Amino acid sequence: MAQELMLEKWSSAISVVNIGATKEEGGSRSKVIKVGGQATLPFLFPEGSIPNKPVIAFEIWDSAPMDWPDTLKQPFADVLNDPLKWAKKCVDDFKAELLCLKLQGAHPDSGDKKPDDEAELVERILKTVDVPLVILGCGDDAKDNLVLPACSEAAKGECCLIGSAVQDNYKTLVAAVLADGHNIVAESPIDINIAKQLNILISDMGLSVERIVIDPTIGALGYGLEYAYSIMERARLAALSGDKMMACPFICKVGQEAWRAKEAKAKMTEFPAWGPEAERGIAWEAITATALIQSGADILVMRHPAAIEKVNKYIDNLMTNDKIPMSK
Repeated sequence: MAQELMLEKWSSAISVVNIGATKEEGGSRSKVIKVGGQATLPFLFPEGSIPNKPVIAFEIWDSAPMDWPDTLKQPFADVLNDPLKWAKKCVDDFKAELLCLKLQGAHPDSGDKKPDDEAELVERILKTVDVPLVILGCGDDAKDNLVLPACSEAAKGECCLIGSAVQDNYKTLVAAVLADGHNIVAESPIDINIAKQLNILISDMGLSVERIVIDPTIGALGYGLEYAYSIMERARLAALSGDKMMACPFICKVGQEAWRAKEAKAKMTEFPAWGPEAERGIAWEAITATALIQSGADILVMRHPAAIEKVNKYIDNLMTNDKIPMSK
């Protein structure tokens, strides 16, 4: 006699957020990236629908990164000083479907680029490549309040994902996103209560919760990954149980966290037993990403093409193994 599996029944689902707008929708992107929409926990296909797979955004910078290890710089060595060529290389050579532009050069300590210059760069990238775009500020609240609205206006109609809005600095960015038709990244410091409160504050300004993507501020393998996993899992359980303010997709800055780990970038001459840094850093980024996928990550911002290739294969394998038997 066949035994039926015990299946969880959920009362809600994650919101679907669209990134990018085609010509018919008033933009110029070749396609729209859809994230979210799950009616169950990650990859438990018998329990509910999972209409959209996790996606990877290639991270590019507005200026050459100074603190990236040589292993990470090598695949982009010929384009690091030119964001337009960098974006085109990601799309043409590595088949990127989504780009994440980090405006690090706007930071007062990293070049202090002007809002007009960053807005012009956004315009030129949108003309150079036709994939959807995520735009992230430099992390300095005062400067982001000047730069991000200018970039939002420059990309008006393209339905970008722009961030980050934080609890103490969200009003200016929310107003810009509302005016220009974009979606927003709401960043919280690995705290489910702050994440929910920030979403409430943003929605109170008139931006629908269906246009919010949560950045839970993850940690890499060996640097808080387990705690980040548990917070994301709790948030997803709350969302599926009916908490509308938590029913948002997740974005995780995997590359940023993985490549700052000592184990990812230390040279083999310093730690011979650790093995070649070229292999180690890629593995550190890939393992961090695959763990976060299992906790519910929808967008993974990654850096090394080899790590991205491995994780894309992992995602495709999970999404094609959806015919789990309902009984045994």
